Amino acid sequence: MSTVAAAPTRRTTLAATGLLLLITAVWGSTFFLIKDLLTRVPTLDFLAVRFTIAAVLLVVVAPKAMVRLSPDNRRRAVVLGGLYGVAQILQTAGLAHTPATVSGFITGLYVVATPLFAAVLLGTRVTAVTWGAVALATGGLALLTLSGLSVGYGEALTFVAAMLYALHIVGLGAWSRPADALGLSIVQVVVIAVICLVAALPGGMVLPATTQDWLAVIYMAVFAGVLSLVGQTWAQAHLPATRCAIIMSMEPVFAAFFAVLLGGESMTVKMAVGGALVLTAMLVVEIGPRRGTEGEVPHLAV
Repeated sequence: MSTVAAAPTRRTTLAATGLLLLITAVWGSTFFLIKDLLTRVPTLDFLAVRFTIAAVLLVVVAPKAMVRLSPDNRRRAVVLGGLYGVAQILQTAGLAHTPATVSGFITGLYVVATPLFAAVLLGTRVTAVTWGAVALATGGLALLTLSGLSVGYGEALTFVAAMLYALHIVGLGAWSRPADALGLSIVQVVVIAVICLVAALPGGMVLPATTQDWLAVIYMAVFAGVLSLVGQTWAQAHLPATRCAIIMSMEPVFAAFFAVLLGGESMTVKMAVGGALVLTAMLVVEIGPRRGTEGEVPHLAV
């Protein structure tokens, strides 16, 4: 285990934060699109088509990026893609047995798990200020998503998915380098596509039937898939994993914003307060003091 010799410059960390926030907004913009699309295309089939399109685009556009990766980095990218792909399947399976609002909250628990995994696996010291931000983000997620909470089979699957997402965030932060961002992203997306295809094919594939549905899938494959994963991989080369997790907890806030703006949903006081808490948590980690290793990006040796 080692750490980067010099911390990224303030300008670089601000750029990485802004990019990660933009990516989170893109993810949030897909919720109401996915909700509509899944009434016509099964979830696993949608995931398989989405990530297959993303994988083909990346391989065609930048085939040499994978070749330039070292064997160690290719192996790491396979692990990261495996974590994300399995998490997608488990989260999807959990959705069949639990309300979407509960699933959203449990999935968001990666915000809590990320600093724990970072501390155990990377030896990262998490400050009291950051733990306070984690608590604020978790409380905000609860207000945004929960109307009740039960614990059963679906919730258990979703919880495991959340832990895998947290491990993906920690691993991506530990193993990503700016120069390798594209290659790591390509291998990850290919692995995710293979996992989703393997899960979807036994039941037969249902493809989008209309031009509008294909446009929605392509938007999610290109912007919420290809560009977002490349940007996330680059951003996490410059930011600590816990900080990234708190920034990404803005996803349900953006999802609620776009649902109200474009999806016809009504704004509630509960949504407003929950969103404010998550936004406060993000501002706390951005404006608050940096001490010790929390301002650096640790790297896991394998």
